[in-house]
Amino acid sequence: MPVTSIANQFRRAVSRFPGATQGNIAVLFGLALLPILSFMGAAIDYSRVNTARSSMQAALDSTALMLAKDLSDGKITAGEISAKATAYFNGLYTNKEAKSVTINASYTANTSQGSTILVNGSGNVTTEFMKVAGFPQLNFNTSSTSVWGNTRMRVAIALDVTGSMGQDGKMAALKPAAKSLIDQLSALAKNPGDVYVSIIPFAKDVNVGASNYEASWINWADWDDDNKTCNGWGWGANCTPKNHNTWNGCVTDRDQNYDTLNTAPTGGPSTRFYAEQYNACPAQLMPLSTDFAALKTKIDSLTPNGGTNQPIGIAWGWQSLTQSAPLNAPAEDPSYTYKKVLIVMSDGLNTQNRWPSYGNGQTQFNGQIDARQRILCDNIKAAGITIYAMHVNTDNDPTSAVLQYCASGSDKFSTVTSASQIMAAFNSIGTSLSKLRVAR
Repeated sequence: MPVTSIANQFRRAVSRFPGATQGNIAVLFGLALLPILSFMGAAIDYSRVNTARSSMQAALDSTALMLAKDLSDGKITAGEISAKATAYFNGLYTNKEAKSVTINASYTANTSQGSTILVNGSGNVTTEFMKVAGFPQLNFNTSSTSVWGNTRMRVAIALDVTGSMGQDGKMAALKPAAKSLIDQLSALAKNPGDVYVSIIPFAKDVNVGASNYEASWINWADWDDDNKTCNGWGWGANCTPKNHNTWNGCVTDRDQNYDTLNTAPTGGPSTRFYAEQYNACPAQLMPLSTDFAALKTKIDSLTPNGGTNQPIGIAWGWQSLTQSAPLNAPAEDPSYTYKKVLIVMSDGLNTQNRWPSYGNGQTQFNGQIDARQRILCDNIKAAGITIYAMHVNTDNDPTSAVLQYCASGSDKFSTVTSASQIMAAFNSIGTSLSKLRVAR
């Protein structure tokens, strides 16, 4: 029902109370009803204003981003900003209740934050209820700032490639969706080094590359015990570990509490990464790179196998953003500010990690893997890294509480229930990442 119709009905109802003769109850009810209706009316008016302001904020954000792109691409000059801002905004802002809407845009080049576009907007909404109290209209205003040139982005993408990803068309849908995200990220790079991306396929383990078998950051203790050749039987057997060059490149969780940290593996054995000859070793990870074609080729190489250990993928995503061994992220230029992002996509619940008492590959025991993951995600977020989490839930499992917990806010967690939704979910993340350049 239109707001004006509601207001008219209220007025007619209130006008009937002075003539009521049925008794005191009607009068008392009328006296009580008036302030109640006033509060309700005020809430309705404020809700309309908030809707108009929220719509304006979204339009201003998009306007600022498009102006920044046009300027950086040389499509417009500084003198054309105001006219272009008005044209973009008018095409985006569709709220019908906002009146006297005005916007203005200003451009500042080469500040300490980089080049900046500030877009301000204001307007008002005619009230239906509050005007009886002397407020015929409510004003609102908001703004959006787009900063570019001095901001760079580094994104780690941790992808679940466990056996269940081979079901329900999930892997087939993941590949084009993840490659589309790479395209979105590459479009944000105007100069070399503006955007780096890493790809971390994970199952129970992560594959860091068999060529690293001589690296000092590998812990061979478990691998040597599990991969040896013995002559004789029982206590008299003479056993020799196999040559490390036969290792397939997989590593599992570090000792606690290093499993939840990005500490460089330069201390004792517990800081190092345990080699494991995991029989479902995923495709080798790809550290931060600006070779977007190679990143997409890596995505095409993914095959599903193994059990689910989200913390190992998340941990190595963090390692890929870290400027120390083992992955040695490129040095950061002090002339720029850096925004770091970790995206984790998984289609199930944690089932196993390095410790058999935590899970058997089918079932997690007592939530112990999730507990380690929560600590890990807390540490990553405390380091200033934004986490996006996606649960691909085609099996009607409970929504992953631990992935929800890991996400840096409810707007950075998504759940999809069919393979056909994966593309839209990744595109939404890409759009959100482009808006990380907007400062309100």
